[in-house]
Amino acid sequence: MIDEARRLVPRFAARAAAHDRDGTFPVDDFADLRRAGLFGLLVPARLGGAGAGFADYAAIAYELARGNGATALVFNMHASVTGALSGVTDELAEALGLPPSALAARDAYLRAAAEGSWYAVAMSERGAGSRLSQMSTRYTAVDDGYRIEGAKTFCSGAGHADAYLVAARSSADPAQVSQFLVPPGDGLRVEETWDALGMRATSSHDLHVDVTVPAGALLGGVEGLALVVAQLAPHWMVASYAAVYVGVARAAVDAAIEHVNERKLGHLPAIRARIGRADAAVAAAHLTVLEAARRVDTAPGDAETNRWVWRAKLLAGTTAAEVAASMLEAAGTSAMRRGHPLERLYRDARAGSLQPATSDVCADWLGVDALGGDPDSEGFAPRW
Repeated sequence: MIDEARRLVPRFAARAAAHDRDGTFPVDDFADLRRAGLFGLLVPARLGGAGAGFADYAAIAYELARGNGATALVFNMHASVTGALSGVTDELAEALGLPPSALAARDAYLRAAAEGSWYAVAMSERGAGSRLSQMSTRYTAVDDGYRIEGAKTFCSGAGHADAYLVAARSSADPAQVSQFLVPPGDGLRVEETWDALGMRATSSHDLHVDVTVPAGALLGGVEGLALVVAQLAPHWMVASYAAVYVGVARAAVDAAIEHVNERKLGHLPAIRARIGRADAAVAAAHLTVLEAARRVDTAPGDAETNRWVWRAKLLAGTTAAEVAASMLEAAGTSAMRRGHPLERLYRDARAGSLQPATSDVCADWLGVDALGGDPDSEGFAPRW
């Protein structure tokens, strides 16, 4: 599927400027992803998918982001849902004590993805960000299901997805945070609030939730799993973003090279040096992402794997912002005009350090860990 992803890159790049300018969702990009079978990338082969691992995802997300970072970012949200579901093997389910109904629901969601459905993530909230422990959205157990009420923000793909992963806290026991897969329709209302500096084509609008869902919508079939999964296997909530932003950083280098060659500026040592440093920085960040992804596939949840996961997100976010800024400066004032690829890439790249976990949170996690503390519980802010 890496060849499919590379085939789509020029198409995504050709559409990116218009979607960024108008703040519109790249519907055609997602039609291409569906036709290419990429929504089933992480779905096991027995359910009709490609059976890919985290390293395969990272390689493909990197390529897609070279075409349009916004498209790759929304695809990342879908991959984080299907990847996490696929990671719940029958053996793990038995160890966690998950009921058979939860496994049947898991397979149904994954089979639907292999057939072309895609999922968005409704986690972040105003004032709480993506910290699960701070969620204000609540759910209550009712006959044959759950009542969910609250409001989400930064819901990428809002209004376009086939279902939404909604995180909520138990009204009966606020310490329990659970996740539900909720289809669009009555009870879900999109408020078009997204008019941002970068990643403008993600349609990351607010989502208002007032809905009753059946028992099968509870992921895992057991309440309170969200925080446990976030701590044991943080790669889908941390490192999955990293591959996207390294791809954006590489696109910025490529755009700068094209601009410099067109303007015949390559003879200037200062410009050559900027491009050389940027190339090396992106290559180093990319290798870190690939190493983290390799470790996730071979030893998910291992302490050293998790260190690489946090390193990958930190380096990807800071590298993208620094490289895009340097490439814009190398290209000169003409590249600042609206519609120039570098102007858009500069704004998209700037979002990398702000995407959860933020660069400051990543650095603090790594610092606490290096000093011998518990990075998941210590620090200046709750991790989840």
